[in-house]
Amino acid sequence: MRENEQYPIDILTAFAERTVKRLWVIIILLIVLLVATNAGWLYYESQFETQVQEVTQDVDTGEGDAIVTGIGDVYGEGSADGQGNNQNP
Repeated sequence: MRENEQYPIDILTAFAERTVKRLWVIIILLIVLLVATNAGWLYYESQFETQVQEVTQDVDTGEGDAIVTGIGDVYGEGSADGQGNNQNP
């Protein structure tokens, strides 16, 4: 056999090594870009002020204990009509 003759397995091995190196470069690049975009969003969001508002409700008469569900049903003594009616008008 001649010295410069290559077997197919040698060609495929060399190709695989180059491909693996390229993939590692791409993975590292993507990680760096992910960190950079996350840092950018954190900087962007930190420019806005956070407002906290505390709301209290004083209930002396017992009329503030109505529970209104997301679909508008009213339960409890302090319903919308003030008579303790537990059904929608």
